[in-house]
Amino acid sequence: MAPSETGLFCPLEFRYGRPALRELFSRERRLERALRVEAALARSEAEVGLIPEEAAASIEAAAQSGKVRIARVDELEKELRHDVMAIAQALGEAAGPAGAWVHFGATSADITDTALGLEHREAAGVLHGDLTSLVRALVELSRRHRGTAEVGRTHGQYAVPTSFGYKLAGFAAEFLRHRRRLTELTPRLAVGKIAGAVGTGAGFGGHAAEVERRVMAKLDLSADEAPTQIVGRDRIAEFTNFMALVAGTTERLATEIRNLQRSEIDEVQEPFDESRQVGSSTMAQKRNPMVSENVTSLARLVRAFALPPLENMVLWHERDLANSANERIVIPHSVLLLDDILRKLEAVVRGLEVRVARMEEILESSGGSTMTENLMLGLTAKRVPRAEAHELLRNLTRRADVSTTLLERALADPRVRAHLTEAEVSALLDPARYVEAAAAKTDRVLAGLERELAG
Repeated sequence: MAPSETGLFCPLEFRYGRPALRELFSRERRLERALRVEAALARSEAEVGLIPEEAAASIEAAAQSGKVRIARVDELEKELRHDVMAIAQALGEAAGPAGAWVHFGATSADITDTALGLEHREAAGVLHGDLTSLVRALVELSRRHRGTAEVGRTHGQYAVPTSFGYKLAGFAAEFLRHRRRLTELTPRLAVGKIAGAVGTGAGFGGHAAEVERRVMAKLDLSADEAPTQIVGRDRIAEFTNFMALVAGTTERLATEIRNLQRSEIDEVQEPFDESRQVGSSTMAQKRNPMVSENVTSLARLVRAFALPPLENMVLWHERDLANSANERIVIPHSVLLLDDILRKLEAVVRGLEVRVARMEEILESSGGSTMTENLMLGLTAKRVPRAEAHELLRNLTRRADVSTTLLERALADPRVRAHLTEAEVSALLDPARYVEAAAAKTDRVLAGLERELAG
């Protein structure tokens, strides 16, 4: 552990998450956003004549000066036992005589919730970029393997062939739906309020609506249309539940990679540095899907963080503090973890080793049994009743006969030969031909995704 990490407690401080994103949620940045709101409030009040112009100028200058420091805010909070009052008093000290006008007419949540709207907008922008990058990585890999035949699996059993590219296209489409959700959600997150103690704006008199409008315009936010003392917590619950949805898809993709990397399947391999990386301290042969497992573990935590904001929607009357403490933990942790997960998954996708020969080997080892549907449909097209064709194929693929392939058994069966030629049977049982439909559909899916990405 580096000397700078000594005494760190939370793994997000040193193990998970990017420094740049941790900085977004740092105390310094949160103070900076609160000061921006106070400055915008003072300027807007001066514009409508609520406070002197020279006071607003002094407050703006003090907010931007760097003189309001965390150490002083902490010192004041120990005395006042109120975090926002400590910020307002520290800003007032820095503003000199104009400090008497700091926070005029406002309540604490006017500052904290509006600053939170700024934070949410920035965090949403980061996640939007993460989703875009991951979708692009999936699209690129999907296109390369649009026609790579792979056995499909349902209930953990062989189903019918698909293409590896089509499998990836499905994941890309799901992540792009998440990006769409985030685009729709962001305006509901980028909100604030300058409406006083219970949301009516009475403290600003006849200037209430105009002061709020001007503050929000300066910060490029929207105003909550009907707040209580706080912005509606349904907004935060929607955000954290959105992140839980994304985490569900990340775990689904990670689980697919983990399963396909199992020794008995071995169709893909996570990136692994053969020169130095260690899979096990005792089993030197191990090449574990450790990143996908890490994604799985962290995704479960992101989903767990979605519950407190749902409960925070239920507060007493115009507000209480039952939401406050857990929001300080849930929001930054959820964003940092999801960003970490999405970036890790992108690296896995971009470095994924796709073992095409192994996919072909597994298809061949099925003895053609994965093609029963196609042969059944071929017989039905020749006027064999579907139920009869299904029973015929069920008997041809019974476990009792594993010494020959389905092709050999079908060609030796007079009921099949009464309706299909050898060439027709061979074509119906050819996985490469069957998977052409998956390749064509992959092309259609990717074309739509790429249009949206370019838009």
